[in-house]
Amino acid sequence: MPRTGFATSTGKTPDAMTPPARSSIRPAVEVRRARVAVAVLFFTNGALFANLIPRYPAIKSELGLSNAEFGLAVAAFPLGALIAGLAAGMLIRRFRSSRVAIASTILTSVGLIVAGIAPSWIALAAGIFLAGAMDSITDVAQNSHGLRVQRLYKRSILNSFHAVWSIGAVTGGLLGAAAAQLDVPRGTHLVVSAVTFSLFALYTYRFLLAGPEPLEPEAAAPIATTVPTRSPARLGKWLVLGALVVIAASGAVVEDAGASWSAIYLTDTLETSALVAGLGFIALQGMQFIGRMLGDGLVDRFGQRAVARAGGAIVFLGMGSALAFPSIPGTIVGFGLAGLGVATLIPAAMHAADELPGFRAGTGLTIVAWLLRLGFLVSPPIVGAIADLTALRYGLLVVPLAGLLVVLFAPVLATRVRPGAADVAPSDEPELTSAS
Repeated sequence: MPRTGFATSTGKTPDAMTPPARSSIRPAVEVRRARVAVAVLFFTNGALFANLIPRYPAIKSELGLSNAEFGLAVAAFPLGALIAGLAAGMLIRRFRSSRVAIASTILTSVGLIVAGIAPSWIALAAGIFLAGAMDSITDVAQNSHGLRVQRLYKRSILNSFHAVWSIGAVTGGLLGAAAAQLDVPRGTHLVVSAVTFSLFALYTYRFLLAGPEPLEPEAAAPIATTVPTRSPARLGKWLVLGALVVIAASGAVVEDAGASWSAIYLTDTLETSALVAGLGFIALQGMQFIGRMLGDGLVDRFGQRAVARAGGAIVFLGMGSALAFPSIPGTIVGFGLAGLGVATLIPAAMHAADELPGFRAGTGLTIVAWLLRLGFLVSPPIVGAIADLTALRYGLLVVPLAGLLVVLFAPVLATRVRPGAADVAPSDEPELTSAS
């Protein structure tokens, strides 16, 4: 996979957890246009899948699926992602991140159509599997291109892309909830959604950065080769990477709970209408958008570690309280607080992994982007099985548990940049204390 971090002009590779230093220089017009284009790709990615989520209760009911059977079908999404995700690096090196992101977005929409009109469990799982496989490639490609744009900005902008993803998810969730409430045929609804957002993705191509992906500078290469095979440093980099996977996967568990189970919990357990049932997911994504819009500034001021710890605590307390005292408003607020808490987790883990020394170009990012899908993979079957044995309310306890894990593993993330560091020229040695 191509290099998605950056190196300074002096040939130094920044610390694994160092956010980009701020620069007062205004980026070139083509760079600003590329930022908008990447944002559109994130928007379409969020909107496509979110259109299907409010239709889950009807699909589950029409196919006569138990919670466990539905959870296994939904788990096909991360299963496809795990199988196809590692191909993303090779595809990006050969075809460029811009082309790969657009092509995989279109194929994702095809999988979602198949899932929406599926006449059986196997067809539902197959459609979700295809969508998951293509989505994982889209995920790596658009993040790779976004990090490439971020390097040219010389400051943190990655959270803003994920914020736009949340806007897309809210938009898609509202469209899906409205279509469900109005009894719009699922096939018609999802085909219109697929065509519309695929055209958005295609239009961005002319504005994305030209040329192949940048490779890791040769000056940084000795870092990976000077570490003895069994040295503590070599073991340490894998422990740090493993902790980053736990943080990202915990964020994935929380997001999956909102995507896979919020509408079903509100419909079956709390007996709401189809429109209200969609509000759990919309609240999660809406508050996640707010968190991501504020995220870059909070990270620059307080550091990834403090922001992640606070977020994990918000998830634990917010969703834990909603499950302890169940009500329709409390549940919607609980999912919203969960979305706020995990807003910066996946971008933080991806950025830290991409800058982790001792790995080949882009390897850290690819591993985290691939393994975070484990959270999406294990969560639906576990929640579904617990729900069938007890109640869905108890299955959703995985959400506050994920928040607790984030609090415990947050020390591997970056601390606050020292005063004045934001004004340091990009070629200077980053001033930051790391827990790695």
